[in-house]
This record gives sequence, structure tokens and C-alpha cells, in this order.
Amino acid sequence: MKIVIIDYGAGNIQSIKFAIQRLGYEAVLSDDPGEIKGADKVIFPGVGEASSAMTKLRNTNLDKIIPDLKQPVLGICLGMQLMCNYTEEGDTKGLGIFDVDVIKFNNHVKVPQIGWNQIENLKTELFKDVKEKEYVYLVHSYYAPLTVDTISNSSYGVEYSTALQKDNFFGTQFHPEKSSVAGEKILENFISLK
Repeated sequence: MKIVIIDYGAGNIQSIKFAIQRLGYEAVLSDDPGEIKGADKVIFPGVGEASSAMTKLRNTNLDKIIPDLKQPVLGICLGMQLMCNYTEEGDTKGLGIFDVDVIKFNNHVKVPQIGWNQIENLKTELFKDVKEKEYVYLVHSYYAPLTVDTISNSSYGVEYSTALQKDNFFGTQFHPEKSSVAGEKILENFISLK
């Protein structure tokens, strides 16, 4: 099993590597297109700011590689947001995998949302053996509204997507690597996908 974490200077890489190690696997950090294309599973992480992250992806041609991948791909946090059409953060065009625009939380809630929130309406094998209303860990100021690709949602002043799926592409707004037992199960489910 070859698991590649896409290396484009985004944060939270070590915590993802450690979470995968706890499941009994090793992950390689790489920005090499051949290595990414040859992986069994690809993780597209992200902590940071959208426009600078997209600039890094464009500078390494990863913006062309990622949407063409055929194996299971998991975008995490900013990684998921960059897989959408567009994000208001930095007025940034995304990769266009998920047909939704990412917008900022309104002024009625504290931004960013930092901490634990419940996920519900869980769909697809990504959430196999994960209970409805399980708590996961989030840190974000922008969100993807509910869409046909939504496979879990939360409420924070508004109902929004906490996970998306289209074909072989999955995205979680939450950090599974920081979400205790539920997050570990979600990562394990991702790694087990055929």
C-alpha cells in the first residue's frame, strides 16, 4: 500500500503522517507527479491561506495533476476547499472537482470556528462504523455550503458541508488526524477504499 501526502508547503503534515502510522501504514511526502500518480491513496492536506496555496500548486503543475488522479484522494481542510470551484478567501479559483463555492462564515458567529463540532447525515463508505452526531475537530473561517456532493454536515450559524465526495475524490473540512477515535476510523476507512 503506497500512501502519498501531497507536499506543497501546507501545514499539518506531521500529524497526518503520525495518524497513518498509528493505523500501521507509512505515508510518503512528495510533490513528484509520477510518485503521486503511482500511489494507491493520495492525501491532499492543507492549513494556511487559499490564494498562496493555489499559487504553490500552479507553480509545480500540481493543479493539473490532482484533478486527473484516478485513485482515492482525500482533501483535508484547506485541501478540501481548494478542490471546490472557488473560495472567497483571497478571491481564489480552485481545482473545480466539487461544484460548489467556498464562502466565509457571517458575522453572527465567532470566526474562525475552532474546536469540536458534531457531524451528521453521514453517507458513503468513508463513514462506515462512525456514529451520527460524532464529534470531530475543526479550524476554519470559510465553508462549503450544502451541495449534491455533501456526505456529512454540521451546523455553525448555518448548515454546511463537513465532507464532500465526487467519484474517487473525498474531502473533509474537519481534521480526521486530530479527531480522536472517530477521525482515526475515517482515515482507516479511506485507506481501505478499493
